[in-house]
Amino acid sequence: MNPAPVATEASAPEPWKKASFGGRRHWWAVALLFLIAACLRFAWLGIKPPHFDEGVNGWFLDQMQRTGFYHYDPANYHGPFHFYVLFLAQSLFGRDVIALRVPLVLVNLGTLWMILLYARFVGRRVAFLAAAAFSVSSGMLFYSRYAIHEAWLVLALVVTIWGLFEWWTSASRRGVWAIVGGVTLMILTKETYVIHLAALGLACGTLRLLECWSPSEPEAAMTPAPHRLKMRDYLQPVALGLLAIFFFYSGGFFDFGALKGLYETFAPWFETGIVKGDHAKPWYYWLQLAVRHEWPALLGLLFCVRALFPGMNRFSRYLAIYGCGAAVAYSIVPYKTPWCVITILWPFFFLFGEALLAFARGGGRWRPALACLLTVFLLAFSLFDAIRLNYLHPAEPQKEVFVPSLAERWLTRAHLISLEARYIYVQTLDDLFKLTVPLKEMTRRDPRLLHEPAHILLSSYHPLPWVLGELTRVGYYGESDDFPETMDGAFLVVEEERVPTVEAALKESYFVTPFQLRDGMSGGKLYLNYRWFHEAFPGRAPERVGPLQTLDEEEPVQ
Repeated sequence: MNPAPVATEASAPEPWKKASFGGRRHWWAVALLFLIAACLRFAWLGIKPPHFDEGVNGWFLDQMQRTGFYHYDPANYHGPFHFYVLFLAQSLFGRDVIALRVPLVLVNLGTLWMILLYARFVGRRVAFLAAAAFSVSSGMLFYSRYAIHEAWLVLALVVTIWGLFEWWTSASRRGVWAIVGGVTLMILTKETYVIHLAALGLACGTLRLLECWSPSEPEAAMTPAPHRLKMRDYLQPVALGLLAIFFFYSGGFFDFGALKGLYETFAPWFETGIVKGDHAKPWYYWLQLAVRHEWPALLGLLFCVRALFPGMNRFSRYLAIYGCGAAVAYSIVPYKTPWCVITILWPFFFLFGEALLAFARGGGRWRPALACLLTVFLLAFSLFDAIRLNYLHPAEPQKEVFVPSLAERWLTRAHLISLEARYIYVQTLDDLFKLTVPLKEMTRRDPRLLHEPAHILLSSYHPLPWVLGELTRVGYYGESDDFPETMDGAFLVVEEERVPTVEAALKESYFVTPFQLRDGMSGGKLYLNYRWFHEAFPGRAPERVGPLQTLDEEEPVQ
């Protein structure tokens, strides 16, 4: 009796059912990848001060503490789900920026797992290379360590497209649940879901037209599975998804009037993003970021040209079409903030893996070795850039990012890179620690400091309202002509143009330190009252001595 033929990856009629990870060697590689990704994301999670948007999100949490639910504001452009997760994290682990960032780290690691599940459709090697590029990407790492919405949107997109592939090839209920769950999470996360839903739909039609004259490779023909599902298999997840949308947007059914924000949000979003042009950047801004930080994704973007020619894996071809469509849509909109790049990048990591494998399979014995060297070089560059950005200079937008000198000169002349093309954006500077470190120590020693008056005289002051949320008598004076009635306080943060007026009115003694809250803002000064902070600076004399008293007359806090 002849032995049964062994199905190979090249001959299997349905390779997506043969390419999932299995075997001890493969699982060791996956475990090592997850270990590296987790270490990169959790290490020194509080090294950078709270970002402007993190402070705004924290302020919303304080409002939830008072009202009991999140009141959705359509002018805020962001869905409610993220705030409930952060509220839970802050309630469980305390008022700390690390507590707010941990959920997003876990979300990013979950996205990494979902990328590996694409092995059933694009092959084990492509999925693993995509996951490796994702795990060391500067942008993915940098913005997964922020308590902002974008990591949720990336997870939602990865789950949605995985569900499309699963439903098309297997007609399974889990594919339907993944599609509905991913779309629901998109709607609950950010208004830009309309861009991605449009790109997903247009990619389906484009792929169908492209297949008419340039067919994909036969073994990845993505032949639809026989229809086995019943109507209830679709109605159940859709009903649950709608219930989740109604629940979160209505503040847990306490604020039904907020439901109209589901469609009202697009008017202010259109006005801010297109008409006003806030945060406007040139159309090639995303390419700038890729050139500066994301070389694996840049290679994947270039390889998208391969989608025009026959013989490509149809799943990867769909990702190329969708990825390019989303990138074009985001490029057209003038409003651009760098954290949006991670919702654009991820499909190109799969194309990065496809490009390397296509190169390795070309003629010549030297090709596989050279492909390995190229893989190591590109991933090493991403890792180097990610470490430098996240741990060495996480809050210093003036620092240059490594680019070889010849490439830098050429790309600068071509206007593909500029000083503005960087991930550190509207970032709170390390000067914040000049206030928070001694303040935390002195409030621990004497809790009465929590109830002393303090003044913030800055035109823009987030994230301070959340950072100082436990203090009960902090006043915020945003207008240039707005001053407190009594100038003295436990501490003051003052922008430069208001310093002369403030110093003329101070009557007590202060430690004085230069202070700048964010890049792009004018400098200023931080005043720490000698009575409350002298123990934090032993042996240091106050730089500002009040005109109506001497240090000998001051009573130190016991």
